[in-house]
Amino acid sequence: MPPTDGPPAEFRPAGFWPRYAAWSLDAACLLPLAALLGTGPLRRAWAQADASLHTLLALAAQRLDAGLTRGDPPLALALAAAGDPRLQAAAHALSTALTTLLGLPLLLYALLSALWALGFEASRWQATPGQRALGLRVTDTADARIGGGRALLRHLAAGLSWASLNLGHALIALPPHLALHDRLSATRVQAHAGTSRLPVWARAWLWLQALAGVFALAWLYRLLQAQMDAALRAALGS
Repeated sequence: MPPTDGPPAEFRPAGFWPRYAAWSLDAACLLPLAALLGTGPLRRAWAQADASLHTLLALAAQRLDAGLTRGDPPLALALAAAGDPRLQAAAHALSTALTTLLGLPLLLYALLSALWALGFEASRWQATPGQRALGLRVTDTADARIGGGRALLRHLAAGLSWASLNLGHALIALPPHLALHDRLSATRVQAHAGTSRLPVWARAWLWLQALAGVFALAWLYRLLQAQMDAALRAALGS
């Protein structure tokens, strides 16, 4: 019989949600480690962000109160605020702190995930722990185990899937179910043919992430509201 293209019959291309669930399991292992490695700088950046945000809101509230008392038009208020060196300094300090809070964990995660991917996807497992938990495996286009070089190429190419506002990942939902980084690195992620649905624990894990996202947004809203209320009270009391 002539050879047939594609993976063996017991495997099929993995869909979007199993792949996302596997990635999020790996991320749940790596992100706490990244936060631990950056504890000192992140703690200082958080304190700086909190102080500079409070200062920024308090100064803005004071300027607004003074401008309204004088009857200044909105454009004059905006121009005066933009030229205030104290507001500029507070805004710069806040921007620097937020860059550290957002950028440092991402940098540490990128480095850790590179080692994670190279160590596991090029191993006999052919999968990270998260992928293995979902019954997934990473191969090349000939259904063979990938080496360290291809695993590194796959990891670097994944940056383009993120940089494309996740459109590179969204390609998984369309046949032939390959992400942008799969195509660029000539790799693919396969699932056992008998697993057509996510297991119950994986679906619960996805719902838990959705609830955590809602609570995180609510917490952020309450935090900003508390900062604004404190700044207004400070401005009115001065």
